[in-house]
Amino acid sequence: MYRTHTCGELRMEHVGQAVTLSGWVQTVRKFGSITFVDLRDRYGITQLLIGETLNDQLDANPLGREFVIQAKGTVTERSNKNKNIPTGDVEITISEFTILNASKTPPFTIADDTDGGDELRMKYRYLDLRRNAVKENLILRYKVNRAARNFLDSKGFMDIETPFLIKSTPEGARDFVVPSRMNPNEFYALPQSPQTFKQLLMMSGYDRYYQIVKCFRDEDLRADRQPEFTQIDCEMSFVDQEDILQNFEAMTKFIFKEIKGIDMTDAFPRMTWDDAMKYYGNDKPDIRFEMKLVDLTESGRGKGFKVFDDAELVVAIAAKGCSEYTRKQLDELTDWVKRPQIGMTGLIHIKYNTDGTLKSSVDKFFDEAALKGFAEQCNAQPGDLILILAGREERTRKAMSELRLEMGERLGLRDKNVFAPLWVIDFPLFEYSEDDDRWFARHHPFTSPKPEHIALMDDVSQYGKIKANAYDIVLNGTEIGGGSIRIFQRDLQEKMFAALGMSQEEAHHKFGFLLGAFEYGAPPHGGIAFGFDRLCSLLGGSESIRDFIAFPKNNSGRDVMLDAPAEIDQTQLDELFISLVKPA
Repeated sequence: MYRTHTCGELRMEHVGQAVTLSGWVQTVRKFGSITFVDLRDRYGITQLLIGETLNDQLDANPLGREFVIQAKGTVTERSNKNKNIPTGDVEITISEFTILNASKTPPFTIADDTDGGDELRMKYRYLDLRRNAVKENLILRYKVNRAARNFLDSKGFMDIETPFLIKSTPEGARDFVVPSRMNPNEFYALPQSPQTFKQLLMMSGYDRYYQIVKCFRDEDLRADRQPEFTQIDCEMSFVDQEDILQNFEAMTKFIFKEIKGIDMTDAFPRMTWDDAMKYYGNDKPDIRFEMKLVDLTESGRGKGFKVFDDAELVVAIAAKGCSEYTRKQLDELTDWVKRPQIGMTGLIHIKYNTDGTLKSSVDKFFDEAALKGFAEQCNAQPGDLILILAGREERTRKAMSELRLEMGERLGLRDKNVFAPLWVIDFPLFEYSEDDDRWFARHHPFTSPKPEHIALMDDVSQYGKIKANAYDIVLNGTEIGGGSIRIFQRDLQEKMFAALGMSQEEAHHKFGFLLGAFEYGAPPHGGIAFGFDRLCSLLGGSESIRDFIAFPKNNSGRDVMLDAPAEIDQTQLDELFISLVKPA
């Protein structure tokens, strides 16, 4: 046997036992004729004591960091105990050791506080995965996976696999396409989600489906986005929106209890999309703190201040206890909103001093009574700081949403150990693109309108009023899941395709299989998909999903360890009937 125990399980009750351990050398410390070695495996670290009787062997075969060794000896009590590790009360007095494999000096220190940068650690990801911090992230990911499966199994859901090689139906993000050697000049696409397949499973009578599944989208990347990502994908038959919300709120609570030991006893609050946009400026509000947006557009006009008079939107927030902000701090905030990512031309402030007086950057245009009115609208109190932005409606609302989050961060109101879940409901079914001069599905083209709005589908002038039977689950300002009640009647689905500008021929070409299935007894159904990577990162207290993926891509969508994507052999290209055009 290579080992009788792991490097994380020996305790005082094992003292006196003969054991064999195998693992990686974390550190080597020599004190005269005695050498101490920290031996590491997936389960922990155990200290080895190598006495002078083995010095000749050590001299002939010196140990280095990341050497793989086998060590035999006896468990003894440590004289200098280490309370920071579970095995810190004991050590192994070694009688024999064998180097199973030597190691080159690693390109970075394999420790929690590593000296390796992101790109270097991605290149040597197999070494980075040895670090305890990364290992703990993958353990958390596994536990979330197991908790979700256990919950869904207990509720009668079946895990059913769906294909990875499917038909491209460009709606939304770009597809990754795969050429077919056996079907020249034709291509598969990798699924952006198993959407149509899970709907077909409902029509096949599998009324509770789930899959923890890889999805693929060829889109620009950021911290919480990868070209391949994982979803907890679920669908149910004979349900309405309330059934979905109740079931998956329960699943979320179960996961939090299993992973974090947190009992979420209260029902998750619900907020309409309209209210989310009005009070928070985005459809995934962070409700760990208040600081709601207040519309000052009408009350700000007519006082001769051109910035307000010409603005589509004047919007404010009240930052609690910030009236003592210095000129330097206010200038920093002004520079912050002027950044290209935010895109505003300036920031207006009103200090509601602790003595009850008000002082602003626009005193020239607004007397104290007007400032008092603004403060009352914002529900501000003495000691608060009112921050105001003005401009085009969409940009200004988005900018104030970002400023609210930034102030929440600066004031310590976004504690990663506090979790505030929320359902956002009643999304618009459509959104209009001025550039394309047509309507798009806000969610996807299989989302049903609210039952009371189905009649509006016959009048294009009413599209902007139609609400979707759709819902998102939001956690700490991040969308962790979203879904909808689906269309299950052919005539309504055809109306939806027509509303999106699809001809009957195009709809039949792309989705004829689904439209046909509707004619054979399709049940009412709906579902949801959780962003598994995002959920894990939030539970782990990280902003980046890459920390919770074993082999992630970098911000350019490259695997720097494999050096992929890469060119392929000309023979392969010829077999696929592909002729490459070299970039100029």
